[in-house]
Amino acid sequence: ILERDVRFKVLYCGICHSDLHMIKNEWGSATYPLVPGHEIVGEVTEVGSKVQKFKIGDKVGVGCLVGACHSCDSCSENLENYCPKLILTYGGKYHDGTTTYGGYSDIMVADEHYIVRIPDNLPLEGAAPLLCAGITVYSPLRYFGLDKPGLHVGVVGLGGLGHVAVKFAKALGAKVTVISTSPNKKKEAIEHLGADSFLVSRDQDEMQAAIGTMDGIIDTVSALHPLVPLIGLLKAHGKLVLVGAPEKPLELPVFPLIM
Repeated sequence: ILERDVRFKVLYCGICHSDLHMIKNEWGSATYPLVPGHEIVGEVTEVGSKVQKFKIGDKVGVGCLVGACHSCDSCSENLENYCPKLILTYGGKYHDGTTTYGGYSDIMVADEHYIVRIPDNLPLEGAAPLLCAGITVYSPLRYFGLDKPGLHVGVVGLGGLGHVAVKFAKALGAKVTVISTSPNKKKEAIEHLGADSFLVSRDQDEMQAAIGTMDGIIDTVSALHPLVPLIGLLKAHGKLVLVGAPEKPLELPVFPLIM
């Protein structure tokens, strides 16, 4: 391993919807052979000679990226995820020209800059999904100011991203409404995840009653779906944040944004 590399035994790896898209090449960017997995946690077994942050036996994790140029404006602002030379955890090209492979494996090696420490009081199997699904919904809640107690936040879709979004938004003090096409998810949303209310997006009466009531919406749906009804749920200056990644373009008429 290189001087700043950390090798760790993979103990758990979350299954992200990205993995399913990539396995099927639904985004058109997959290269094979492909080893998916970017919600990876495990135990350090070896460290390079210049590694400072980790030691053998530490519990660690790796998320969606394992490299960048470290010289562009984005990298200098700790925004490596926007680096034009970003290296993804799997299906990317590493500095040496080899293909990167993800966490559906026994062992992972990564530069210490892209490794995070997992606290001892956080179960590893629960920590793994935080490395993609978790940060994907936590980041917009914080960045767009939807982390203030008393705000009304909608969460569209109750899959991997959605259920974490509900838990984070509630923990940050928001009133949370889950918006779903599946009425049978209401019990899980309210009783198990702590959502305050539940809207069936195909029920026009329910949607009509909620118009203009939300400060922000985290849309986690990765399939084709209409955006206009969601925009209608927002208050003036409300925010609709799309974090699902449908394989086909979504339709976005401009008038509902203006009016």
